[in-house]
Amino acid sequence: MAGLSSFKGRGAAGNPQGRFESWEREPEFDDPERETSRPVTTVTLQRARSIITRNDSPDVPFTQSINPYQGCEHGCIYCFARPSHAYLDLSPGLDFETRLFAKENAADLLREELSRSGYRCEAIALGTNTDPYQPIERQYRITRALLEVMREFRQPVGIVTKAALVERDIDLLAPMASEGLAQVFISITSLDAELSRRMEPRAAAPPRRVQALRRLSDAGIPCGVMVAPVVPFLNDTDLERGLEAAREAGAAMAGYVLLRLPHEVKGLFKDWLCRHYPMKASHVMARVRDMRGGREYDSTFGRRMSGEGEYARMLAARFGAACRRLGLNERGMGGLDTSRFKLAGGRQASLF
Repeated sequence: MAGLSSFKGRGAAGNPQGRFESWEREPEFDDPERETSRPVTTVTLQRARSIITRNDSPDVPFTQSINPYQGCEHGCIYCFARPSHAYLDLSPGLDFETRLFAKENAADLLREELSRSGYRCEAIALGTNTDPYQPIERQYRITRALLEVMREFRQPVGIVTKAALVERDIDLLAPMASEGLAQVFISITSLDAELSRRMEPRAAAPPRRVQALRRLSDAGIPCGVMVAPVVPFLNDTDLERGLEAAREAGAAMAGYVLLRLPHEVKGLFKDWLCRHYPMKASHVMARVRDMRGGREYDSTFGRRMSGEGEYARMLAARFGAACRRLGLNERGMGGLDTSRFKLAGGRQASLF
């Protein structure tokens, strides 16, 4: 993608080939329309066969998750989920941001899965690969439908989002939170509006995310902040300021994740760096390699989220010191109550 210019409101500048595609993509550098045309978002309704995804990764605090959508219009250039579009024979680049899939039967599938006699209640993480409150949720309301089912079953849920649209569902989340069934983490990558606009082009502006955090907290919903990803020489100096703003808005929990560049994300991110921050690009990638054992990505459990080396240790120390000073994570990362789960019709689920 070298040489391609940016599209306003998009993170990627083109559609590099996915690693599973059997044909090769060739960019049309002489296309006179490219500079003025803008990629249009399309949504395909999808009939999913199952809705709860399970994992046993030691690096994440959940074993069950749901993604109402595939692809994400926020266009975050660093998104580790971009390579998932390659499984659809689509590009992790602009395709990931513009060719979206909505799981129209998600709520019905969730009802079926929660009703099964063998279901064991554990918290469900909502939106781990793509944001459950990305712009198309305004129209399709799949996330809200899922929350309605969870409320009915008293199924606990944890949400991570960078969209202010989450405020729409306070009427569902607040009653659930009062029973220990809901908590929300707002992702605040940086308080720098210009950096955020470039790095997360269709996500809510940083002040709007802080405002959403405040409104959720004021409604009695346990809230946290995710400073993720931390990118050396771009937003790493913003770590303490972001935590302070979130704490002042009502956050009680906090976490962070270092920049991850799996598969095609490496090329997309490096191209973005060269387009937007050419004077910093080589320094950023050199530091990335320093904290990844000389590589641009390390998928090893225990290191992929936090990295290794002097920079990673310094960042962990800064984060820990800021959390102690601000009183974040004093009660751990917050638990959700699985004992209230009940089957449709009011029958309490067996613990055995």
